[in-house]
Parts: sequence; structure tokens; C-alpha cells
Amino acid sequence: MERFFDRHPLQPADVARVVLTLLPSAHPREFILDRTNWKYGQTDVNVLLLAVIWRGVAIPLLYELLPHGGGSNTEIRHTLMDDALCLLSAADIRVLYADREFIGYDWIQGLAHRGIPICVRLRSDTLLDDWTAQDWLSRLQTGTAGLLVEDTVVYGQPMNVVLTYTQDGEALIIASNAGTVTTNQSRYRRRFLIECLFRALKSKGFQLEGTHMTLHDHVERLLCLLTLTYTWCVLVGVTLECPKKAHGRRAWSVVKMGLRELVRSFSRESVRLCGLIDLLMVSHTTSPETVGY
Repeated sequence: MERFFDRHPLQPADVARVVLTLLPSAHPREFILDRTNWKYGQTDVNVLLLAVIWRGVAIPLLYELLPHGGGSNTEIRHTLMDDALCLLSAADIRVLYADREFIGYDWIQGLAHRGIPICVRLRSDTLLDDWTAQDWLSRLQTGTAGLLVEDTVVYGQPMNVVLTYTQDGEALIIASNAGTVTTNQSRYRRRFLIECLFRALKSKGFQLEGTHMTLHDHVERLLCLLTLTYTWCVLVGVTLECPKKAHGRRAWSVVKMGLRELVRSFSRESVRLCGLIDLLMVSHTTSPETVGY
């Protein structure tokens, strides 16, 4: 085990290629960019992660370990997206979802240069043409749900923008150069799928932060293994029936159900294990039905 984490040549790009093969899509894919971090003692473990959405579930694809705590910079984000473009073309990317950490002129211009559409939440001080988003919100009349602004310039790119407030009274500004202005807000909700992914990798599932690994290469190889395991859990979970709660959502996540089934089958040496292994064959993963968490 120690030799594996020290020396094995396993690379994120190789794992990502396997993941995309196991999760076929007849249409351009949706991606989410976000960051997760934890501390072990005084050491920060900070991961910038690109996830792909498949059948309503966010699945880890590529990652960069940041050598510091706090946010990522434009250069390392572009590096991650260039790694993705080594595996698929820009035409295969329907949209990239991102939150307020992932803004800035150079970042947005870099995505446009690469042909990658984005749907991003903006800060209230972001300029839309010559006005800040907060200036636009100040024009919102009482009783009006929000403002829809089409073809306004955001970080040098023409975008459609939705401006409104959350139930807590916080400004919510969503900009996108993919799709119509009326769908921005509903589509942006898919960004929260990556929060479910992080919970499954960490406290609600694989306990990633409990491994006490901090060395760059060790954490990277661990993430490679977790990515393959997580993908297998999803492939298993989507085959299982799950009861629905009163609000119509699943009682258990696809990942949790898949993990339980794999643990049960391995521990009992179940005859079903062969069938679960067969799910890692591409021919078994072609269904387009959305499952979600």
C-alpha cells in the first residue's frame, strides 16, 4: 500500500478517460468547477475539482491540488480546463457551472477563447455594462421577483443575466453565455450537485479528510482511486430501486446505495458481485435516464 501511494504512475488524466468512457453521453456534457479543502494539523489540503454531471449526479473527473489554503488563481483553473480539453472537445461541453469564487476578466476571457460556455454566480459589485449588479438590483420594484437582462457585457463577454434575491435577502446574480436568460436560474441550481459530491467524498461517505494524507502525490493518487470507486458506486446505484420521500426525492443517494450494495456483495461473496463487476463494461452504461441524488 505504501509503495503504491509513493510510486505508482497512476495519473488523473488516465482515470478521467476511463470515467468518460464508462459514462457515455449522446449530447454535450455539463460540468461543475468548485473547490474543497480540509486541514490536518497545520497543513491545508486544498483541491480544485472539475466534476461531470451524468444522469443527475456529479462525478469527479479532474483535480488540481493547490499548494496553499484559500482560493485558486486563474492560471491553475485554465490548466485544469486545458486538461479537460485534452480528453474532449469544447463542442462536447454544454456549460460549465461555477460560483462567485470563479470570476474575473482573464478567467472569463480565457474560457471564451477556449470555446467553453459558462453559467456563473456574480458578486453584487460586478459591472454589467456600466452599472454594478447592485445598481441594477436597486431598480427592482417592490413585488417584482427579479430582473432579466439580455446581452449585457460581463467581463468583456456578452451574457444574459438574472438578478434577484434569495429567501434570506441575499443578492443572487446569475450570468451565462449558454442558453436563454429565462433558464439561467433553474440551470444554475445544478451547480449544487457538486456539494452532494463533496459530502459523499468526505463526512457523509468515504471520509476523505480522515485519511490524514497531506503529501501532494499521495492525495492525488487517493483521489484517483476514489474517483474510480465513486463512479462504480454510481453505476451500481442507478440500477437499484429506491423509495421516494413525501417531497418526491430519493430516500437515499445513488452513491450511498451503490456503496452499500458493493460492500454487501464483497463481504458475502455474493453471486451478484459478478454482475456488479460487469457494470464496469461500457455496454452496460448506455441508459440516458436521469436519476439524481
